[in-house]
Amino acid sequence: MKNLFNLPNVLTLCNLICGCLGIVLLFDCNLEYDGNTRFLVVFGLMLLAAIFDFFDGFAARLLKITSPIGKQLDSLADVVTFGVLPGMIVNHFLKINSFEYGVIALLIPLFSALRLAKFNIDERQNLGFIGLPTPANALFFASLVLLDVPHLKEIVLICIPLFCYFMIAEIPLFALKFKNFSFKGNEIKYIFLLLSLVLILVMQLQAMPFIILSYLLLSVINNRVARK
Repeated sequence: MKNLFNLPNVLTLCNLICGCLGIVLLFDCNLEYDGNTRFLVVFGLMLLAAIFDFFDGFAARLLKITSPIGKQLDSLADVVTFGVLPGMIVNHFLKINSFEYGVIALLIPLFSALRLAKFNIDERQNLGFIGLPTPANALFFASLVLLDVPHLKEIVLICIPLFCYFMIAEIPLFALKFKNFSFKGNEIKYIFLLLSLVLILVMQLQAMPFIILSYLLLSVINNRVARK
């Protein structure tokens, strides 16, 4: 029992609770929220879940508490919060924007599950990622539907298959893990953090999709530079 309810596992369960609450609030007809406010509340829950997801791994490394149960629990929580929930968000968005085939959004949980299964057996992803992590993909879609831009429905539809591909593609992406805090060797991470800060200051909540896109772009640039 003690091994089940250690600090990292409790943080992972908090992630899962946020994901479940997000699904409930998304479809709760008793809440008098308009579409955009509802999406905003659910996005806030997903952002909180992402914080729990970061700190469960951090706590496990700090306290040296690692176990197969913790690894499996983390993936099970992520498939709900960062797979099912963003799929439901996009499905709901498409339906309220008069698109009959919102079921296409179910590609997001399907490919998220594939991504997580692939991650669990891939020993190359200790210091970086191969393919877009599910939390990044989920935050992209949860914030994308909040944008106030023309042809948003068409943009979302284009992004669904594109980002599903990014999750399982053999594209190396850097992780925000620091062995030390010197600029040398961590250039790409500091550039990304600075760019993210600028985007947040300028665009506030609408910055998130562009932060994820900049993460992908900087990773590709970093890969090209590393090959030279």
